[in-house]
Amino acid sequence: MRTNAPDFLNGAIVSMLVHRIGFPLLLLGAWLVLVQPSAGQSGTWTETGDLITARWDHTATLLPDGMVLVAGGKNNVPLASAELYDPASGTWTETGHLADARFSLTATLLPNGEVLVAGGALNSFTTLASAELYDPASGNWTETGSLANGRMTHTATLLPDGEVVVAGGLGHGILASAEIYDPASGTWTETGSLANKRCQHTATLLPNGKVLVTAGSNISGTLASAELYDPISGTWSETGSLAHARFSHTATLLPNGQVLVAGGSLLASAELYDPASGIWTETRSLIDGRDLHTATLLSNGKVLVAGGLGRRDYLASAELYDTSLGYESAWQPEITDVRLTGGKRLRLEGSLFQGISQASSGNTQDSSTNYPVVQLRSVDSGEELFLRVDPDQGWSGTSFISLPLAHSPHGPTLATVFSNGIPSAASYFVVPSRQ
Repeated sequence: MRTNAPDFLNGAIVSMLVHRIGFPLLLLGAWLVLVQPSAGQSGTWTETGDLITARWDHTATLLPDGMVLVAGGKNNVPLASAELYDPASGTWTETGHLADARFSLTATLLPNGEVLVAGGALNSFTTLASAELYDPASGNWTETGSLANGRMTHTATLLPDGEVVVAGGLGHGILASAEIYDPASGTWTETGSLANKRCQHTATLLPNGKVLVTAGSNISGTLASAELYDPISGTWSETGSLAHARFSHTATLLPNGQVLVAGGSLLASAELYDPASGIWTETRSLIDGRDLHTATLLSNGKVLVAGGLGRRDYLASAELYDTSLGYESAWQPEITDVRLTGGKRLRLEGSLFQGISQASSGNTQDSSTNYPVVQLRSVDSGEELFLRVDPDQGWSGTSFISLPLAHSPHGPTLATVFSNGIPSAASYFVVPSRQ
């Protein structure tokens, strides 16, 4: 189903260049760069393989097997093509095409490993209600139930029960409506509406299971208001307002449970939301005011802000926010057993391998981080290696099985699990030289 959007869409709201980030950290556009964060060292950027098709206003989703799925976007015309990035080779391959070309869509990684794409736009005047599922095993897309309302620049947030809540956006005007997707039935149901119509906002799942929606814009102007969605009651309630109204910003759940909002509306200011009090406090500002940027929580707990639109031009600069706030010990992953199995695979067992939230904005600029990133570090040489999960064995909140170790460090080794930027205590084991 398609919805004709109002004339004001044919302007700055649609004319946006969005950089996408995955892990390892990717800036996706006509060309690509990687940043490798390393303990105690400055991050450095290096070029990697180009996309097969240049695009913007697309999505980038890190899959559980370590591949990155890029879907849709624009390149003079809306795109239906999708591509997979292999961090091992630094190359891209084409995968199945979407049934509907679209930009300003959302892509949400579901607990079963599939990716839900919802909404988006066909052109400046036509928004889409259709939704599709990507199966990494087959590389194919299949259509699923359609939204009740076509929308773009909305948010999509994975809830603790595996359902997805979509809120706001641009459709037939600016929307306050929200809908819930049930992966089991493949259907959408309407839920309570936002108190304020809004688009270009953020939505962040909090540790208590509620969803925090912040700022954005509507026909009245830029918003500073924030709202909380309760999945149990299906209702929204207002919470404290930001100090500065903004749109096209980012919101990142920090390891201590607070939410960092940064930039937007070409602002450099940043604010922290405390879910316990419902109050915002200002924190250190960005060096460069920007919007349409990305913010990614790194495995060391810092937040990387990259790219976006500045006051004079698109930005290539990147900045790191150091929370220096620690984390909730109750959310720390724990490794109870680590061993090499047949086929040179590393098997980890423990708890809290799956994070409490995607730790991301819930809009088209996010990349989920709620599944485990496993690091090996050689005690002797300090060599580091990040492991990819075996797609056939998978992972859960209590286990992780890697692909065969081809170039692992030998001898005494430390294994660490990161989830939402929170590290486990390192677990010691020995990699035989024959491995």
